[in-house]
Amino acid sequence: MNKSPVYNVVSVPIEKIEPNTYNPNSVAPPEFQLLYDSIKEDGYTMPIVCYYKSDTDTYIIVDGFHRYRIMLDYPDIYARENGQLPVAVIDKPLDQRMASTIRHNRARGSHNVDLMSNIVKELHELGRSDAWISKHLGMDKDEILRLKQITGLTSLFKDAQFSSSWLPAEEEESF
Repeated sequence: MNKSPVYNVVSVPIEKIEPNTYNPNSVAPPEFQLLYDSIKEDGYTMPIVCYYKSDTDTYIIVDGFHRYRIMLDYPDIYARENGQLPVAVIDKPLDQRMASTIRHNRARGSHNVDLMSNIVKELHELGRSDAWISKHLGMDKDEILRLKQITGLTSLFKDAQFSSSWLPAEEEESF
């Protein structure tokens, strides 16, 4: 390979794109919603990776199934993109495409908890509410609370409302 496929991104009608039959990856509903929000706000910033099958004039997904699903599931995205997906084409036999799918899935990594805590802290210091953080980072209120607790800064809780889940009973001393 002389040049990376990303330098040759093509616009492909979604009707010509098919999922592969071997991808073990799945995305939970909150992350799928976050992917939709990301594509809605930022557009498609990464092409999906496909193999071109010339005998059927179709593109078989190697990586990017969930970005593909967003266009199928959300008419607003389909309309905005005119039913076209950005595709980087690779030309490899099936066994190598399967390995590529797994490499793409596993290479995504995970977020470092301390770094995520610092991001929540910085957003809070910039005046962003928990509701804003929840919406734009795809976190529920419990996750935000846990990340705030990690920083140990009481200033992150200054506007928090706490419920009285119990009241201490009057202590009676019996002798």
